[in-house]
Amino acid sequence: MSGYEKMIYMNNAATSWPKPPEVAKAMADAVTALPGAANRGGIQDFDVFDEVRKELAWLMGVSCPSQIALGCNSTWGLNQAIFGYPLKPGDTVLTTRAEHNAVLRPLYRLEQEGIRVIRLHVDDCGRVCPGDWKAALAEYRPKLCVLIHASNVTGAVNDVPTLAGAAKDAGADFLLDVSQTLGILPVKAEAWGVDMAVFTGHKYLLGPQGTGGVYVRPGLDLKPHMTGGTGVLSDRMEMPEEMPLHLEAGTGNEPSYHGLLAALRWSRAHPVDQEALGTTVKELAEGLKKLGCRVIEPSGASTPVLSFLIPGVSSADAADILTGSYDIICRVGLHCAPDIMEDIGMPGGTIRLSLSRFTTREETEEVLKAVQDIVESGL
Repeated sequence: MSGYEKMIYMNNAATSWPKPPEVAKAMADAVTALPGAANRGGIQDFDVFDEVRKELAWLMGVSCPSQIALGCNSTWGLNQAIFGYPLKPGDTVLTTRAEHNAVLRPLYRLEQEGIRVIRLHVDDCGRVCPGDWKAALAEYRPKLCVLIHASNVTGAVNDVPTLAGAAKDAGADFLLDVSQTLGILPVKAEAWGVDMAVFTGHKYLLGPQGTGGVYVRPGLDLKPHMTGGTGVLSDRMEMPEEMPLHLEAGTGNEPSYHGLLAALRWSRAHPVDQEALGTTVKELAEGLKKLGCRVIEPSGASTPVLSFLIPGVSSADAADILTGSYDIICRVGLHCAPDIMEDIGMPGGTIRLSLSRFTTREETEEVLKAVQDIVESGL
């Protein structure tokens, strides 16, 4: 048994592990085979990018796979969506304080360019209140709304059908960040009225790093945030107009997309046991609370994420002990989402445990034993 296999991995909201064995095999096969990148020569009998789009379209609830542009991660997708959307000085963007820095920082740059950004407070579980959302839509009349589907800090899932519907009624386009939900919870972009949806491959899709992208509804024209070669129409100075070429400049990460395709197909054949996973998360939360920890436990829909604090112990010290003494891989700090911390009452950050379909009850019991040791040590 390797050292990695002895560890208890609970940082899946950052990067999922382990991956299905098929992922590594597909990537290795792709590296050793002749290159087959679409439109750029090589072996053209199989286009892995098109196959990935088909799987993603099914998973995201969209009818046109070519409206999915593939890049290197959800940060790439969010930059493309935000900077490519037709905003001008004086326009308003509505978002929340629960967003990841991949949203907050691009929007901050837009503010420097004269775009007004409204950041709504969220409740103590990390959700935006639909009433506050609708009131802000009426008051500020935004052109674009940007929302995280589920908080990467608390796991709380926003009521997207209601929030997206209200945005559409107010005349705004709606950008949804599904980085934390795609692959673990249902996503129905078209049915919900989502205009753009951004995703990454290395979290609950179980794929490798270096994969992700953005879905753009038909009829919405984004300005390419990055331009360059597409392998076709090379005599044009502008990027091709048709999707997905319009947003896909440069050579794609073919080996990693073979890995993502293998992960998507494996996941379709092996659906998540939501009931079992939910029970495991609930038991872990209850165990932490019995030990006196302060736990953010959202009611309603949530991802398998728990943020907590151990009374009298700094989160940084606790995480160091969990990892250094107990081989429990977790995450500590602000989790790239600094604004939400004040709203949930944990301004210094949290210890975050993010489970996956592979997390066992034995592992959660080991986590509780480790936390009990820290509590009883009186640090």
